[in-house]
Amino acid sequence: MARINIPLDALTSRLNLSGRFDSVRSQSLANRFANLKPISEFLDIKRLSKPQDFGEVQNRVNYNLSYFASNYAVLFVMLSIYTLLTNLLLFFDIILVIGGMFLIGKLGGRDLDVGFFRATTSQLYTGLLVIAVPLGIIAKPFSAALWLIGASGVSILGHASFMEKPIESAFSEEAV
Repeated sequence: MARINIPLDALTSRLNLSGRFDSVRSQSLANRFANLKPISEFLDIKRLSKPQDFGEVQNRVNYNLSYFASNYAVLFVMLSIYTLLTNLLLFFDIILVIGGMFLIGKLGGRDLDVGFFRATTSQLYTGLLVIAVPLGIIAKPFSAALWLIGASGVSILGHASFMEKPIESAFSEEAV
């Protein structure tokens, strides 16, 4: 299985987060999801409680974001799929652009000859742009992205702030 390289340098250089994503980059995709916690541990109702103050919220969020990182990534992927399935026009537009780029790339720079019709690759890209951009505007991708960010933020940060740390981690912090 090929590794997927994420170009995080563009983000980290501007936001001054250079060392923050090194662990994400060094892990392969299969290795990243090998850390999935069981669903019984992720949805353990006995460990849910209201935090007493903001310091405890910060403590829980810091711990749970690293402990359940793979589960949160799966949750984000599931919400992304839900977003595309509820906005079928956006899903169709994405498939159209990916399929069109793939098929135009398969031509290898040659012109498309269909009987009496002849089109250069430049004309094909322009036609794809003329069709995909208005469809994309009608599909409202910004509202879908904002919904995805909001739903992910509420569900992930909500879970991270209300889920207590395991007792073992509390004892290990006192010993330090």
